[in-house]
Amino acid sequence: KFGAFKAHIEFRLPWMPNSTGQQRGNSGVYLQNRYECQVLDSFGLSGENNECGGIYTQHKPSVNMCLPPLAWQTYDMEFTPAAFDADGKKTKNARATIYHNGVKIHDDIEFPKECPGGQKETAEPGPFQFQNHSDPVVFRNVWVVEVK
Repeated sequence: KFGAFKAHIEFRLPWMPNSTGQQRGNSGVYLQNRYECQVLDSFGLSGENNECGGIYTQHKPSVNMCLPPLAWQTYDMEFTPAAFDADGKKTKNARATIYHNGVKIHDDIEFPKECPGGQKETAEPGPFQFQNHSDPVVFRNVWVVEVK
């Protein structure tokens, strides 16, 4: 489980030419198991909050950097967790800066709440994990380093 961290993820999306929308290699990277950065074949699409690089239902990427299916891609993330007072009331939103294939797509964005499917926000650190929708998405060279 992590509080503040830096992470690097490499992923490869499948070629699914007969699929559309959320059926095109759907997965996600969950920060603290609360906030989802979408993983999806969005090559050539507009870059919405439910497409590759989007923070699911909250923020669309500033630019769609999704490469074609079967190409290895990268996310580099810097994450600061939400802050809470002694009574458990949130005093600051979680924040993140995210690079997709070396291009900054989110610059110190705030998470006003957890994403759908995410665990409830608390002061406790949370796990870093991948979403599974049974699509053949492949991950490699994943590292997460806690930031003090």
